[in-house]
Amino acid sequence: MSIQVTEKAANKIRESLEKQGLEAGGLRLGVRGGGCSGLSYVMRFEAEKKPGDKVFETNGARIFVDMKSYLYLKGMTLDWRGTLMQQAFMFINPNAKRSCGCGQSFTV
Repeated sequence: MSIQVTEKAANKIRESLEKQGLEAGGLRLGVRGGGCSGLSYVMRFEAEKKPGDKVFETNGARIFVDMKSYLYLKGMTLDWRGTLMQQAFMFINPNAKRSCGCGQSFTV
């Protein structure tokens, strides 16, 4: 199972990497304990993958995921939604049994 990235999300990732001078890098997705539902998503831009990372490339965007986080993220789709009031990455995670209202934390 892989992690999918929609075209809108991939465009935003590539744009953000370019702004930071990290064109050869990618977006690190991870999971940490905490948040209102038990686990929280973690995202940051990095220049390169770390040893042991799984690397996914979809629509020209690279995603780095450590093996522990991959257990919670496999099969997930990352989307980007931008409106006048809100712009954010959206996590469509089939492993999440319940998510909080903000969509940034979940329970498995």
